[in-house]
Amino acid sequence: MRLRQLQGLALARSGATERANAILEDLRRQAQTSEETLGMLGRTYKDLAMTAADTNKRQEYLKRAAETYGEAYRTSGGYWSAINAATMNLLIGSEERACKLARRVREQCLKEIADRTGDSYWELAALGEAALICRDWSQAEEWYARAAEQGKNRFGDLHSSRRNARLILRYWNQSENWIDQYLHLPSVVVFAGHMIDRPDRGEPRFPRDIEGAVAQEIRRKIDILKPTFAFSSAACGSDILFLEAMLDRGAEVSIVLPYNEDEFVRSSVAIGSHAKKWRERFDHVLARAARVVTASNQRLEIGGVSYEFCNQLLLGMAAIRACQLETNLVPLAVWNGQPGDGPGGAASVVAMWRSLGYDPEIVDLAKIAELAGRAPSRPKINAAGAAPSTKASAFGSRIVAILFADAVGFSKLSEREVSHFVQDFLGAIAQLSDKFAGSIMAKNTWGDGLFFVFSSVEHAGSFALDLTELIADTDWTWHSLPAELNLRDPITGERSYGGTHVSRAARMEPITPWGQVYASEAFAALAAAQGVTDFACDYVGQTPMAKGYGTLPTYHVRRAASVGARL
Repeated sequence: MRLRQLQGLALARSGATERANAILEDLRRQAQTSEETLGMLGRTYKDLAMTAADTNKRQEYLKRAAETYGEAYRTSGGYWSAINAATMNLLIGSEERACKLARRVREQCLKEIADRTGDSYWELAALGEAALICRDWSQAEEWYARAAEQGKNRFGDLHSSRRNARLILRYWNQSENWIDQYLHLPSVVVFAGHMIDRPDRGEPRFPRDIEGAVAQEIRRKIDILKPTFAFSSAACGSDILFLEAMLDRGAEVSIVLPYNEDEFVRSSVAIGSHAKKWRERFDHVLARAARVVTASNQRLEIGGVSYEFCNQLLLGMAAIRACQLETNLVPLAVWNGQPGDGPGGAASVVAMWRSLGYDPEIVDLAKIAELAGRAPSRPKINAAGAAPSTKASAFGSRIVAILFADAVGFSKLSEREVSHFVQDFLGAIAQLSDKFAGSIMAKNTWGDGLFFVFSSVEHAGSFALDLTELIADTDWTWHSLPAELNLRDPITGERSYGGTHVSRAARMEPITPWGQVYASEAFAALAAAQGVTDFACDYVGQTPMAKGYGTLPTYHVRRAASVGARL
């Protein structure tokens, strides 16, 4: 039971609300009605309410949350259940009951604090929440200030308390930002920057003798921004300087390598006369990082698409983390202000950030070089306004999205039903694909299998959801087909029509529940990086792939709540 409780909590915290709700409801049906189980179940109903597009559905979830927290309080008498029951009752308009429960919480928590020494974060936060429910603003300020002092660096706890406070403030038509002065969560930073100059570089850009000055300026920027979560690659030069600075602050660091570590070290770490030193520093930051992700197992030699994919993945993962904590995402770059040597470099990353509406912080490499008496790099600009490409090829490459799907139950169809399957089932999908013709770059089918390549993750996700709804909403018995006929749809972010990413998508397809859309972490990250709003990607967990392909982080793609649908 304990493991299932923890599984439900982990899934709820990572955004896989529906799956967490199913696990916890199953525990309740088995008479496992401890305060912890019911409290977590109440949380899932609250989270479902926050993402519900339909107002009636939203109120239904809030009512269930209030009832579940209330049941937990009646069986346990715990203040934690009581304060959540009070907040949920307030949100469904039961103000008198909400304030009555809040006053009980106040009595219990004051007694708990008086009888205990040591950590009292949750009691203090509950007192703040109770004061907000009863609109006692001065008391709320006092209790939240004391809670913040005890909750330093407990970001999950701070985020949970802040979410409830914002819901209450919104209900009373007060500014949600009021709580941020007490329960503040630090920003997330995503980083990009120039490498140390290679020995054969014609024009200097980041000469080795200004490394100390660049490191100092990176640390100065970090001291101003005060981030606690960092996302970066790990090339020699700017990347490693940034990672060292963040790790020295005790930050949670995530590193993304564009391709396998051995090849990355050869191409981007162990270069020049100080190759051994940079390799040692690289190994050190990787060992201290919270997570290291490899974007692709192999490097694509053509153009800079491997680096572009890595940069989009970094931005997307950082955006997901910032969204989870409801805090700011700040891009930071070490850049000389000039067009780069090609796609995927610092210049193109800064351009991508700005095109998506971000205002990045810049460590001005050219200015540092000038102050050090070194001539800044001024690459020759061609007529198109960009630096000349270092490599030309007739073969193009780009980042695309790949979808695999298959029909559940196809192998059981009779010969007569197969003809209806081809004409009606696949025919309906063909009509849907016409709607997305402008974004479909390639498509194929074999038996019950479907394969599509899309020009963007946004169109791929929308098509997949439309496809599952088409199949689920059609009465296939009218077409002489089994009523249970359905699809499994997985999607993966992809940089080419073939290769390891296609294999990954194919291995995800068999483990996808029928009628659902599963996606890789890369797809979810690119959707977040590009600000896609038509659908949301909820973390499912580390999921074993088919045919022993390994265990990979997996996301569930669902329709996003309608714009303006807020509690």
